[in-house]
Amino acid sequence: MFSLYYSVGVLLSFILVMVFVAFFILGERKLIGYIQLRKGPNKVGIAGLLQSFADLIKLVIKFKVNNFQYRSGLALGGTYLLVILSLLYCLLYWNYFNGSNELGILWFLLVTSLTGYSLLGVGLGSYNKFSLFGSLRSSFSSVSFEACLMCIVVLIGLINGSYKIGSVSGPSLFLLLLPPYYIWLVSILCETNRTPFDYAESESDLVSGFNTEFCNVYFTCLFACEYLIIFIISWFSSCIFFNNFLWWLSLVFHIFFFIWARSTLPRVRYDYFVNFTWKVSILVLAFYLLLGL
Repeated sequence: MFSLYYSVGVLLSFILVMVFVAFFILGERKLIGYIQLRKGPNKVGIAGLLQSFADLIKLVIKFKVNNFQYRSGLALGGTYLLVILSLLYCLLYWNYFNGSNELGILWFLLVTSLTGYSLLGVGLGSYNKFSLFGSLRSSFSSVSFEACLMCIVVLIGLINGSYKIGSVSGPSLFLLLLPPYYIWLVSILCETNRTPFDYAESESDLVSGFNTEFCNVYFTCLFACEYLIIFIISWFSSCIFFNNFLWWLSLVFHIFFFIWARSTLPRVRYDYFVNFTWKVSILVLAFYLLLGL
């Protein structure tokens, strides 16, 4: 009975977030169009509101003959792993509103650390050098930014005295931890493979990167789960850094931040990003951790 309760809750959360994802993709395409002085989708439905659903139908009805697919069981296993991790993110979302998130921040850190394995499996099993390059760059960069995420999570736990999501009391931690908050924004961009740190995809130089050989339902899973993780991370960032009315403003800001970064920022060179992570970010976070201790 207990497992059934959680299964239904996770499924409902997954469906709710996926409905938001459909309109989030549409809103992103429209906002990027206006930022770059061009029109977004406006043909399917009123003002293009049905464009995301039309794209979904187009992707689902496509198919490949199995014996001619250039991807192995490892690549498909990476896709299934990403879907499972998305469900675990939804479990975190459900537990928060259900009042059972005592170790929610640590749970987020655990699920985040497994995301790199799914991308690595997808790229390595695709029999394509561009997919291999994208997955390797993503896995190497994950070692860098996940160290920053771990330091920030430990720091928040030390300040709040708890790893419960939404345990911010008094003024928002954004005011107290301004430099770590900026580092957090950089880290979540890399975690979600978004510009300017989309080393797994790199559409301009790797012809789509790790998901080059995917189409139909499998590509839909990779694409939709990426946006699901973006929403969950935006919500999670608001919960651990802000409270009261600032929570709502920060949620809108974090969602817009992902769109703005993709539409305006050029890709950062890989070695610059790694040097910034280990020579600047880690030192700043180590200083804050010493103050917290």
